[in-house]
Amino acid sequence: MANKLNPRQNQAVHYIAGPCLVLAGAGSGKTSVITQKIAYLIEHCGINARNIAAVTFTNKAAREMKERVNKLIKGKAARGLTVSTFHNLGMNIIRKEHKALNLKNGFSIFDAEDAKGLIKEIMLKQNELDTDNVDLVQSEISNFKSAMISPQTVINQADNATALHIAHVFERYNQALQAYNAVDFDDLICLPVKLFHEQPEILERWQRKLRYLLVDEYQDTNESQYQLVKLLVGDRGGLTVVGDDDQSIYAWRGARPENLSLLKQDFPSLEVIKLEQNYRSTARILRVANAVIS
Repeated sequence: MANKLNPRQNQAVHYIAGPCLVLAGAGSGKTSVITQKIAYLIEHCGINARNIAAVTFTNKAAREMKERVNKLIKGKAARGLTVSTFHNLGMNIIRKEHKALNLKNGFSIFDAEDAKGLIKEIMLKQNELDTDNVDLVQSEISNFKSAMISPQTVINQADNATALHIAHVFERYNQALQAYNAVDFDDLICLPVKLFHEQPEILERWQRKLRYLLVDEYQDTNESQYQLVKLLVGDRGGLTVVGDDDQSIYAWRGARPENLSLLKQDFPSLEVIKLEQNYRSTARILRVANAVIS
């Protein structure tokens, strides 16, 4: 395995003494670090595959990562490994803990169109907001949830009539989801975070289950995703995150590139490793790209 890695990649794969941040640009082999590290954890560190989770942002990226892991680890050794998106991980937590969240078995997941229809229905009943603004209201509610802000906090902080109306729509929307035995896409992250904060014994059970967590494209995490990672890892340090501090494509939906620097505060023993060798572009292209970034 090691002879396929450059020295920095090799260092990132084999570092397990504590939490690790791998700073890596596009084309620097960061996905290789995650997949090879999963293999290393299973084959050399005695960690069972079912106690490892690797998370990323798209189903396509998760599929590709799982395919690459399956080429490295043969047979039953990879059985039970979690390679998924953040939302799939959150959904699995909610499914197992639905009773603690006051949800019945077989709860529904509202997609963006379902959620939009429900918000519009609430706005029509309130008759205080123009339903032409339903997209804006939906976006605001999504941002509140991603930032882990409760309806009551939004109501208390509203400084004008429009903000207060949106806050009341948010409150009634959450109540309606509960009545429908449903969650929306943002709930898949924020409900597990809320649950873990409120019920430490459930969090401890998940911390025991997930002994090592790997996260790709960490610069694209929002507040709720950051908190989910922080809670699951706890103080054990079983964490490797890969991110590019020059590249965040999800700022429009609450991504916080500053989460990379927050890691050092929350995990003081954080080891930072930079992957500076690029396998995808020529030196000239890299010089131009770095000049543009600067």
